[in-house]
Amino acid sequence: MKQLPHAELLQLKRWNTPTIYNGWEQITKHDVARSCFNLEETKDFMPQMGPMVGYAVTIVIEPSNSKHKENSSAGQEYLHYIASIPGPKVVVVQDLDKPMVLGSMWGEVNSNRHRALGCVGTITDGAIRDVDEMTNAGFKALARRLCVGHAYATPVSWNCEVEVFGTIVQPGQLIHADKHGFMVIPPEDEAQLLEASVFMDQNETNTVIPAARNTYGKTSEEILLALSEAGKAFSEAVIGKFGKKGEW
Repeated sequence: MKQLPHAELLQLKRWNTPTIYNGWEQITKHDVARSCFNLEETKDFMPQMGPMVGYAVTIVIEPSNSKHKENSSAGQEYLHYIASIPGPKVVVVQDLDKPMVLGSMWGEVNSNRHRALGCVGTITDGAIRDVDEMTNAGFKALARRLCVGHAYATPVSWNCEVEVFGTIVQPGQLIHADKHGFMVIPPEDEAQLLEASVFMDQNETNTVIPAARNTYGKTSEEILLALSEAGKAFSEAVIGKFGKKGEW
């Protein structure tokens, strides 16, 4: 699995997920209205930790079904899979009990174990618990809700395609996530992602944002003119860089 340089992943982590989206939409051939990001609402239980960036490792659980405990080797086999993948990693968990929530695979112990194996956090369409202890471990979580128990949250399958929050995730895909939601970056878009995101952010701060903020002493007509000119400058820069018009 080819990964971006670690330094580039650290730079991606400096930007929020909407900024990454702004860059991604300029370079992708995918549908920017309904692909590659969560279609259902998520909740970031550690927003103070900022964005998380890593490559997806995947697992399916079904906490309601006690029969999964009969596979006594599943837990160790799953952890060996996690350990075999280079970090940073984001654990993407599909909970087959959805829309019910009966138990969580996450808590103080599991978050510390996964952190030790190079995982920076999780996206689960089920639940988490021990939220303070998970935060203390430095393990970020986007989930549907909190719960009190673990029930039978043993691994059912792993290293497979999963669907969370209405979005398909393949093992090894680059994940960018924060309090706004998450993005699953197509492999062909990874190489240009950072440059495009930085360009779009700088384009905003060079054009439309200062036009909207620098209004002291101006009439409404002058403000409207400045906003119009800034929008044109923004679009011209995007066309010059990517060959297509941006949102303004």
